[in-house]
Amino acid sequence: MSALGSPKTAAPLPSAPLGKGGPSPGSAPASQTSGKDRLASFLQSQGALAILIPLILISSFIYPTFATLDNARGVTVQASFLAIVALGVTMVIITGGIDLSVGSVFALGGVLAAWASQWGMIPALLVPLAVCGAIGAVNGLLIARAGMAPFIVTLASLLGARGLLLAITDEGATTYLVPKDSAFATLGQGSIWGFGYPILIALALFGVIGVVLQRTSFGQTVFAVGGSKDAATLMGLPVARVRMTVYLMSGLLAGLAGAINAARLSSGVTIIGVGMELDAIAAVVIGGTLLIGGAGSVSGTLWGVLLLAVIQNLINQIGSLNSSYQSVVSGGFLILVVVSQRYLTARTRRGAAP
Repeated sequence: MSALGSPKTAAPLPSAPLGKGGPSPGSAPASQTSGKDRLASFLQSQGALAILIPLILISSFIYPTFATLDNARGVTVQASFLAIVALGVTMVIITGGIDLSVGSVFALGGVLAAWASQWGMIPALLVPLAVCGAIGAVNGLLIARAGMAPFIVTLASLLGARGLLLAITDEGATTYLVPKDSAFATLGQGSIWGFGYPILIALALFGVIGVVLQRTSFGQTVFAVGGSKDAATLMGLPVARVRMTVYLMSGLLAGLAGAINAARLSSGVTIIGVGMELDAIAAVVIGGTLLIGGAGSVSGTLWGVLLLAVIQNLINQIGSLNSSYQSVVSGGFLILVVVSQRYLTARTRRGAAP
C-alpha cells in the first residue's frame, strides 16, 4: 500500500501490536465481499477522484484553454496552499476533532513571515511556525487535557489569531513587504521544470504525512482515537498526546502555508484566509474523511482540494459566472458527499458483518 493510497480506518481492537495489519474481528473474508460492497467502499474513500477525472476530461473538451499546461500550473499552485492547510485538518478530523482556526492562522502566518523576512529566510519561516505552532499547541492542550469542546476552543483561536494579526498590522493599515529577489521570495515564486515550489512542497508534505499515517504506530493511534477514544484508552494508547500532536501539526501547517503564500505574493496580505477553514473542511470531507472520525486518507484530501480548484477554474473559464458560485457548488458537493458517506458507510459495515 502506498503512502497516498487506500485510506485507513480505525485501528482494530484485538491484541495485535500497533503497526501490524490484520483483519478486524468479525470482518468478512475478502472472498465473501461482494462487488457492490467493494464499489461502495471505493466510492466512500475515493469518490472525489471518481468525479475529478471525468470532470477534467469533459472540461478539456469543452474549453480548449482549460487543458493547457499554463492553466494546469496556475490551478495547482493556487490549490497548493489550501492543500497544505487541509492536510493538517485531515489529521484533526480523523481523530474526531475539528479545527476552525486554520484560516486565521494561515493569514497570521503570512503577516509574520513578511514582517520577519527583512532579516532573512530563516526568520521568515521560524517566526510564523513558532507562533502558529504555539496556537495549535494551546488548542490541543485545552482540548486533550482540559476536555474542552474542539468547536469552542478553535473558534476562540480563530478570533484570537485574527485579532493578533490586526494588532500587528495597525488594524490592517500596515502591509509588510517581502524583499524582492530574496531567497524567501524565491521559495514562493521559484519553480523546477515549470512546477512551482509551493506545489513541490505540498506534494512532499502529503508524501511524508501519508507515510506517517499508514506506516507508523502514531498513525495507527490517530485512527484508533478517531474510531473510539474510550477503546483506545483501554488499549493503553496515548490518546491525549496524539490529540495534542495533531492540533499542533495543524497549526504548524497552516502557518507554513501562510508563510509560503506571503513569499509568493511578496507581502503579508491581511484580508486573506477568511472562510478558508470551511474550504479546508469541505475538501477533507469531500475527499472521503468521515466527520465522525476514524477513517480517511491524505490522498482523498488531495483529490478533494483539486476538485474544488477545478470547479473554481471552470467558473472562471465560463466567464459569465462570478466566483461566488463556487461556494454554491462546493456546498452542494459537500451535502451530496455527506449523504452519500452515510449510505456507503452503512453498506460497507453490512458487507463486513459476519
